[in-house]
Amino acid sequence: MARHTAKHSARRGSMASGVVVVAVVALSGFLLGTNLRVNRSASAVSSDTAGLIEQRVAEVQRLQDDVNSLSSEVSALTDAAAPGSGNATTDDAGGGTTLPAVSGPGVEVTLDDSPMWEQAVDSSGTTVDIDKYVVHQQDIEGVINALWEGGATAMMFEDQRMLFNSAVLCSGNVVSLHGKRYSPPFHITAIGDQDALMAALDASPSITIYKQYVSAFGLGWKAERRKDLRFPETAALLQPLEYARVASGADDDDGAGASAPAQTEGR
Repeated sequence: MARHTAKHSARRGSMASGVVVVAVVALSGFLLGTNLRVNRSASAVSSDTAGLIEQRVAEVQRLQDDVNSLSSEVSALTDAAAPGSGNATTDDAGGGTTLPAVSGPGVEVTLDDSPMWEQAVDSSGTTVDIDKYVVHQQDIEGVINALWEGGATAMMFEDQRMLFNSAVLCSGNVVSLHGKRYSPPFHITAIGDQDALMAALDASPSITIYKQYVSAFGLGWKAERRKDLRFPETAALLQPLEYARVASGADDDDGAGASAPAQTEGR
């Protein structure tokens, strides 16, 4: 019995050792595989990150080059517009950062509401025909366009110089220019060849329609020659004004006022 027991115990110890060896080998293999996967992922992340950084650096450099180029252009424009640069002269009525003071012969046009409008007011104090007795925005625009078309070298509306982007806006019988409001009568003066300016006024279809309302409803109209007009210096933009003209088809009567809206075209 003693010998049988001893042999049986030795066999069980040998089997346990085999199981331990197998478990150790399996665990080592698992750890090795895990380590390889981790290393491959780390390498891929490092490679992608490096490429992304290089891409961002190149983009930043490109944007910086654009900034440098635009800064050079701004500096060139600033130098060109600086006083004494020679880009603004008394013969230039629309270039540089200022419109220089100018003087010379020209014409003055005056537009005014009709004194007859009170006769058209009914007992309720209103009238559907009141538009026929007042100066409209398109009437003022028609005069301005015609004077530019006639070769005006400089122009003023009331006490303000006209710029290439000037817009006279109407609100009732009051108009505004550059934020300043004016009531009738309205005065528009232009420096240039007097004969050419007067001819342009006479040839304007928009003004022809306005003159019909002058005759029918008493609107005010004067176009007079002036020997010595003097315009003060005023702020302007860098883009010069060359001319404006009435767009084709813009002078048809819309039936709502003294004349149809006139549109300007500049370059």
